[in-house]
Amino acid sequence: MTGRNDHDDTRIGRARVTDNPELAAYYDELEKVDAGALWTVANEIEPWYPQPRSVPVLWRYADLRPLVRKALPLVTADDAGRRVVMLVNPGRRELSAAVGLLYTGLQIMGPGEAMTAHRHQASALRFVHEGTGAWTIVDGQKLKVGPRDFAITPNGTWHEHGNESGDAPVIWQDGLDIPLVNMLDANFYEVHPELHQRPGEVANSSLLTYGGNLLPYGVEKWTRPYSPLLGWPWEPSYHALTRLARAAEGSPYDGVVMEYTNPVTGGPVMPTMSAHLQLLRPGQATRAHRHTGSVVYTAAKGRGVSVIAGRSFTWRQGDIFVVPSWAWHEHANLDPGEDACLFSFNDFPVMHSLGLYREEAYPDDDGHQPTPAP
Repeated sequence: MTGRNDHDDTRIGRARVTDNPELAAYYDELEKVDAGALWTVANEIEPWYPQPRSVPVLWRYADLRPLVRKALPLVTADDAGRRVVMLVNPGRRELSAAVGLLYTGLQIMGPGEAMTAHRHQASALRFVHEGTGAWTIVDGQKLKVGPRDFAITPNGTWHEHGNESGDAPVIWQDGLDIPLVNMLDANFYEVHPELHQRPGEVANSSLLTYGGNLLPYGVEKWTRPYSPLLGWPWEPSYHALTRLARAAEGSPYDGVVMEYTNPVTGGPVMPTMSAHLQLLRPGQATRAHRHTGSVVYTAAKGRGVSVIAGRSFTWRQGDIFVVPSWAWHEHANLDPGEDACLFSFNDFPVMHSLGLYREEAYPDDDGHQPTPAP
């Protein structure tokens, strides 16, 4: 993606220094004292517009699923730490990132399996693809999750996972800000001193306390920087979308879209990552736009196509694809009779907190990108 507002780097204000022997010798002198000349890298580190190394990628669940299941007998979850197949962007292999500074992967847990507890500085989230026995314990709160449920593991919280089903594995998608935290040289990892937590007596306590769209009184005031609600079941989330679709037209760029939020503040679920669920009406095609910030999408329902930086990616339930920062993108529902839904997570809270968020619509009258002929 080259963008619609390309600039000529030969204009005034850009580095245009011509190399010569004297300059080469000067650069060698600077290098010997661990220094350098800014003008040699200025055009790279101060671009006219974002130049992400990440590229648009789509991973098909039908291709990934057998490979994820193949790992089940090959390695134990405890030996591996977590039995996860990570999704790596060709432009971000050095960071093990899916897009930008976001990581994602598919984790599988066998029937009756339980992993030990740990905590880390990176924030994490989960989106369940299949299996009905999954659970997680976050700081002593046990949460049970099923297909298409969304859950969070905020940074610094003790957490462990398992599958209480007796006959089928669970596959869920992990999303973390590990590349971001590592780039900031701020990551920590610690194993629980007792290996496992002692969960409270009531499962799903965060849902019972904060999941009713009403703030509770008579409980300890919540002051932490992440949501006290740890999970969002699929059915009420999807029903909220369908109700909104009856009441409002939605966004011309994203369809009917809602954000999972912290019920105390109304803000994102965690300081570094937010998550959305969006509905595309039967046959709907959105207009193209772009923004700073990277996004990982998962097809939660139906089938469709997304055009990202001029490339078309068809998807169906379970498929995962990414939109790099500042890449033009638009979505369409390919089913004329059923709605389609996309779950997504992103780094927008970081962009907003640092004053770096910017968004613009595609300038052409029809609002759609040209795509190459098949």
